[in-house]
Parts: sequence; C-alpha cells; structure tokens
Amino acid sequence: MASSQEFSVGQQIAAIDLGSNSFHMIIGRVIEGEIRILGKLAEKVQLAAALDERHYLSSAVQEKALACLERFAQRLVGIPRGRLRVVGTNALRAAKNARAFMDKAEKLLDCSIEIIGGREEARLIYLGVAHTLADDQGRRLVIDIGGGSTELIIGERFESQILESLHMGCVNYMQKFFPKGKIDPKRFHKAVLAARREILSVEANYKKMSWDHVVGASGTIGAVAHILQQNGWAKQGINAEGLAQLVKIILQNKNAAELKINGLKEDRKLIFPSGVAILTALFQQLGIQHLYYSEGALREGVLYDLLGRQQHEDVRDRTMQALVKRYQVDVEQAGRVSQVALMLFDQIKQAWKINASEFRDVLARAAYLHELGLAVSHTAFHKHGAYLIRYADLPGFSRQEQQAIAALVRCHRRKLDLQVFKELPENWYRPALLLTFILRWAVLLRHPRIDIALPDIVIKAEGKEIFLIISAVWLAAHPLTEANFEQEKNYLAMIGIVLSIIFF
Repeated sequence: MASSQEFSVGQQIAAIDLGSNSFHMIIGRVIEGEIRILGKLAEKVQLAAALDERHYLSSAVQEKALACLERFAQRLVGIPRGRLRVVGTNALRAAKNARAFMDKAEKLLDCSIEIIGGREEARLIYLGVAHTLADDQGRRLVIDIGGGSTELIIGERFESQILESLHMGCVNYMQKFFPKGKIDPKRFHKAVLAARREILSVEANYKKMSWDHVVGASGTIGAVAHILQQNGWAKQGINAEGLAQLVKIILQNKNAAELKINGLKEDRKLIFPSGVAILTALFQQLGIQHLYYSEGALREGVLYDLLGRQQHEDVRDRTMQALVKRYQVDVEQAGRVSQVALMLFDQIKQAWKINASEFRDVLARAAYLHELGLAVSHTAFHKHGAYLIRYADLPGFSRQEQQAIAALVRCHRRKLDLQVFKELPENWYRPALLLTFILRWAVLLRHPRIDIALPDIVIKAEGKEIFLIISAVWLAAHPLTEANFEQEKNYLAMIGIVLSIIFF
C-alpha cells in the first residue's frame, strides 16, 4: 500500500518536530536514495511549561509558537507539501485545546500536523539516531530526554526492537521539583528517585534484552555531553564520573538562573537541573557507565520515515501485515473490498472534495482491516475491530490516522453512530464520514465473498443526495445485495442522507 509517488534526485524534503520544549525543522535533499542535510532551525517555545492546571495551552505560548512556525514557513517556500511532514509530541498529546492551536498552525504551514503516540515517537527517534551512526553490528540502547517525556529504545542497525515512552521530561520535572529555578540537594534527590521509579517499570524487560552500547540524543543529553567535553570531565559522550562532577557543580547553586558552567547556554539553565536529574536516574537505575551522543533525533527520523514511504518501505505496511497475520484476516476478501472501495473513491473524490492521498490511504487500510474484530467475536465484530485499531500501538501511524481508520471500521455496518465521527479531529469529521459511506457500499457489493464480476457502477452526489447507478439486470440477479442496499437507504436516511438507486 505504499505511495506510488517517489522523490526524484535533488528534490528537497523537510520535517518539523513540534516538541514539548523546542520546535525543530530540518531540510534535506534526496541524493542517491539518501538525504543530504541542507539546514536546521530550532527555537525554544516551551509548550509543556505553558500548560495550565487544566491542561490548556496559554494564548501567549500559542502566539509564540505560531510566530516560530511563520518563520519556518518562509524557509519552506518551494517545497511541495507532499514532501513535508509535521509531527507533534507530548505537550500536544496532553493539551486539551491542541486542536484549536493546530488548526491555526496547519493553515499557516498549509500542511496537516500528526500527533504521534509515545512509542511511535520512540520509533522515529531510533530511526533518526540509527541514520547518523555507523552501520555497525550489536544492540544499542537509545535514550532521548525531551521536554515532556523520555524515550528508551533498544534496537539493532535500523530496526527498533523494544520501545517505551516514560512520562518524565526536563520541563515537567522542572515544574514539579525545581519551581522558579530553586535548587538544593533534597529537591535533586527527590527528582532522581521519582525518575528511578518511572524507569523501574521497564527495567526488567530492558536488562533482559541487554545492549552492547548506549547512545543519547536531543537537547539535554547533547548539552551535557558538550559541557563534559568542554570542561575536561569526559573525552567523548557522557561517562558516570563526569556526570557526577556536573551534579556536584549544580548543587553548589541555589537557583538555576545562577548556574555558571562553561558551555551551558542561558536559555537552557532553568530546565538543566531537571534534565540532569533524569539522566542521573537513568545511569543509576540501568547501570550505565558511558553514553555516546548522536546528532540524530526525532526530526531526522521523521525525515527518513517520509523518504521510506516514498521508496516503498513504509513501516505502516509492515504494521498492517502484522495485524492481518495476528488476527487471521481473510486477505482475499479484504482485497476485494479494498479494490471496490478505491474504485468508488476515485469516482466521487472530486465531487466530495476529498481528493487528498491521505484520505484514499485511510480508506484502503480500513477496507483491509474491516473484519479484524472477527478474531474476537462474530457478534458486533465491527466494534471489536475498531477498539483494537484505536488502542493498539501501530508503528508508523499517527493518532489521527488510527482514530480515522477505527471510525471507518466501527461504522462500516449496521447503524451509523455520528458520535464516533464527532470524536475525530474537526478536519477529519466530514472526510471520515464520507469514506465510511464508500466502505459500506464496497462491503455490500462484495458480500458474496467470491470473485463475481461486478457491473459498471457510477456514483454521483448533489448535496445530501447520493446517486448509485447500477445495472437493473445484475441487481435483480443478486437479490441479497438488492435487499442490503434497501436497508442501507434506511440507515443513511436516519442521518439525513438520501441514497437513490438508479438503474440502467
């Protein structure tokens, strides 16, 4: 199901990471199937620090974030939006008014924003790190301390094997343990203990798998590695002795704003003690003695993942195959339904103005997974399938994609529950509902579950009326299909849609 579009040599490609602490943009050029980095931009926005007690983003931080994206957009001129990918992480996962902010940001960037789950974030981080390291043998543990979460990944070469995202980051730990920049040994000790308790939940699985070396990525780890090297406390990366020396220096101060450490930037001071506390906990709890630093991170991973999708190496296809195999989906029937659904989509997409490739992709994937729930029970299998899709960890998929596919699967049969679509992001409500109509009709047309020849079928739409033009002779020869479409008329009428069957 990979996209048929491919990047040609020399084309530019870009990714934006809307992190909890900083926004990052990276631009590259595709050369011989690889990406040559042309430029990077980063600004501290600190979304996580601006979340209030109700988990709402303040107006001030939204304005700051949009101003940053406006500057990013100037550099994106000339790059088609099919070659740009924008992802949001922990702060946007948590913010209750994230959609309102994203609507403005998407309009400014002329590109949809994907909210990715913690484990998907971890997968992309590993991909970014792996592409900046030598293609060596051996298993590596990759650590990324962000503003709102910390990702831990074990993998080999370009494949991640175990992924976790822990709810501890330099911004939320700053707020919890070092308010207003206050520092003392007791606060630091509490922060370390809290982080160790978080790590304890995954420690056994990680140590059981083991690793040959440790690699760190992103701001906190990069800052610590730079400081240790600049002060002569480590020759390369981060070692336990150098980290302990850094902690000793930090605790000689009473406020983060007063920190005077060679190599520490002014704009990182407030979140530095909390980041070091988390890093200390990781070293202590996982028994780490030395960590190498990698320039690669989430934005590089997003960039390489986008390239992979265009080179027919889409991880979402592997995820689909794994789901189909695990739940023993009837792939022949899934293929029949998918083929009809895409045929109908291509006819009506212009009239309905749902021409985006992402909509076609969601329809195709929903068609393949519409019977997933049969592995649980035949009764209400559409509900079981939707639940599995919505709440599973699906590598490669954004939260919006998962929600949309789950909605289509949930409503592909029986009554249409509009509340299901109201739970989607606002910009997905109408497209997902229309895609569901198409999936329902494809399922009805392929109800016999055999490779019978279908007649020419045409669909048209005018407002809330949909016309299905089909052979009267064929439909009369398939009375069950005819009866199913009569029932479909009633289901659609319940939500104010008129389905008219026209014969030729």
